[in-house]
Amino acid sequence: MKLNTRILLAFCCLSMIDIAAQNPIIKHIFTADPSPIVHKDTLFLYTGHDVATEADTNYKMADWHVFSTTDMATWKDHGAPLSPSTFSWATGDAYAAQCIERNGKFYWFVSTFHKKDGVSGGGAAIGVAVSDTPTGPFKDAIGKALVINEMTKDLPHAWDDIDPTVFVDDDGQAYMFWGNGSCKWVKLKDNMIEMDGPITTFKPKNFIEGPWVYKRKGLYYLVYASAGTKPEMIEYCTATNPAGPWTYQGIIQENVTNSFTTHPGIIDYKGNSYFFYHNGALPTGGSYRRSVCVDYMYYNEDGTIQKIVQTTEGVKALK
Repeated sequence: MKLNTRILLAFCCLSMIDIAAQNPIIKHIFTADPSPIVHKDTLFLYTGHDVATEADTNYKMADWHVFSTTDMATWKDHGAPLSPSTFSWATGDAYAAQCIERNGKFYWFVSTFHKKDGVSGGGAAIGVAVSDTPTGPFKDAIGKALVINEMTKDLPHAWDDIDPTVFVDDDGQAYMFWGNGSCKWVKLKDNMIEMDGPITTFKPKNFIEGPWVYKRKGLYYLVYASAGTKPEMIEYCTATNPAGPWTYQGIIQENVTNSFTTHPGIIDYKGNSYFFYHNGALPTGGSYRRSVCVDYMYYNEDGTIQKIVQTTEGVKALK
């Protein structure tokens, strides 16, 4: 075989690998902080949107996007139906968020920063937007922040009230967890726009930020971005009650490609368990230009989570 033929074959093989590589799943913009839900047989994915340049040395996140799929292979971009400018009280960037459905409405809990005004001296805050459909339009549900920095005083820094995750238990009680540096949680009223009781603060082992809370087969899971080896890893705890106590279970995701941060989003869909996260693997990507990926998630018989295997191939298309 001639040398130039070998080179051509090698190039074709590489091209096939590139084409077959699904991860990152969104390639036309930079996305981060994935949050999936399932509604009427469709998986909707809510993400942040990194707009930092290659020269920037900090996050610039303009808005929140919605994508959808029915086969885990083709993704439709529904645009950016929500941004910090949706909230009259907000300033700054579109940090991690999660959307959840209840009583036919979709509540999108977001983290951004609060303006310095008569309500707050500034700092991170959590807001909630609402829509009649999973793709919007969304509007500010209460006209003010649900959580402001002044409500949580366990840590001195101004960015501890970020990264909300919300779930509704089998008995109908809703909970919100969030935090940076420490984890906070509170019950929500049935209307999903008011807190129902005091805020509780605790510190899971190695916790940094980005909690994701859900229930599976009677067991509660608290999955979060952790100190790891700096960059972040993903670790988790389990409990038999959402109020705890939480039992530390270990690391399930090692460092990701070319990004200091990672962020979990977990969902069961059409018979499979999926683990969404972000890395910096796209061309010109990095810690401030991230991209959402998805790989399979597997559980042991006792409910513990197996290590996530990060791949470029991603997951198989569903029929």
